Amino acid sequence: MSPPRALSCEKIHPFHFVPLFAKQTTEGCILKPEIGNLVSAVQTNCNISDARHAGDMTLCNYLLDMREFYRWEQGIAFSAIPEREKVGKWIAEREALWQDLENSEFMALHLGGRRFEPFDAPGINAVLAPHGLVYGAGIGRFGKPQFFLGELKREERRDVARILITDREYARDLSPAPAALLENTIYLRQESLRRWLWEKIETWGVRKPQGAFKETLDAYGFAEDPPGALQRMTEEESETLILHELGEIEADRYLGNAWKEMRSGIGSRRAELLVRAVRDNLADCLVTLPALLERKAGASIHFWFANFDGMRREIFPLLASAYDGWNGGNAGLLRVAIRDGQDHWRVVCRQVLALHGADPGNDGGAIESLITAEGIRL
Repeated sequence: MSPPRALSCEKIHPFHFVPLFAKQTTEGCILKPEIGNLVSAVQTNCNISDARHAGDMTLCNYLLDMREFYRWEQGIAFSAIPEREKVGKWIAEREALWQDLENSEFMALHLGGRRFEPFDAPGINAVLAPHGLVYGAGIGRFGKPQFFLGELKREERRDVARILITDREYARDLSPAPAALLENTIYLRQESLRRWLWEKIETWGVRKPQGAFKETLDAYGFAEDPPGALQRMTEEESETLILHELGEIEADRYLGNAWKEMRSGIGSRRAELLVRAVRDNLADCLVTLPALLERKAGASIHFWFANFDGMRREIFPLLASAYDGWNGGNAGLLRVAIRDGQDHWRVVCRQVLALHGADPGNDGGAIESLITAEGIRL
């Protein structure tokens, strides 16, 4: 097996070179060239992950994400429209690179004279912290490894949670998650959030439909000041994403390791999506939505429901109806739906774990049927 092809920082994204100087710390001395090598290695691992999993995406999502990835890599402003011919050529080149990397192993990372495995985010971050950098590594949807390297904007502590908020990113994959939770550490990536928001705005702008997302844009004054509204949305909705991850921590206290083991062993993609939707709904009923209601954060409530879609909405139609009531001035309906959701999704989680425990080798069909039936019943 040939080794992964390491890309130079300049080739990856010339505008993103890390302007750091050597700093002496108790962890050792990290030189600027070493940071450059780190950027290259992390981006190579991102490319290997994309090479293995890009084919899992629908064609529409793939093309949208590739267009945004090109815009990030080339440093193109949000307001600029990428040239179709250049994007097409870049996609062909990227797919050729993926073909070369598809069977490669992930690269180890070297810092301060030490060698780290690519998923050792805590160890790597202990060395990077004095240099204002954050490294993230984990497993996303359908088992896709995700890596990133970004600039630390600030760090917060809330109860057991450590929150690392980053802005500028130096290495990332095709479909970055704006927020993620790993062992009570929340990674909030504001550059990825900002870009994800802009993609949603561009998509909405094609037809400009009525609904929760239009309400969100109106609440932030997007029509009058698009750049300012985008920045305000990024800052304010960072908190909404953090609240969701805090809800995930609260849900984990109830579900324990058995839930993670069950989810990793499911053989059906639809079952995995449904299981994730159940946990997301529980997390948001436990923390996110109660906090937003208590704070009377109207713009963020619109934003949350603008993203309440897919399986989460399919199995929780009562909540969608409650939003309509809240939007019409009846906040009581939403409070009742949230309270009922807390109880209901706890019960469903117990039923899913019991079903999986009785037959750990099942393909997920029974779990699909259970969740679908219980969601409609709520």
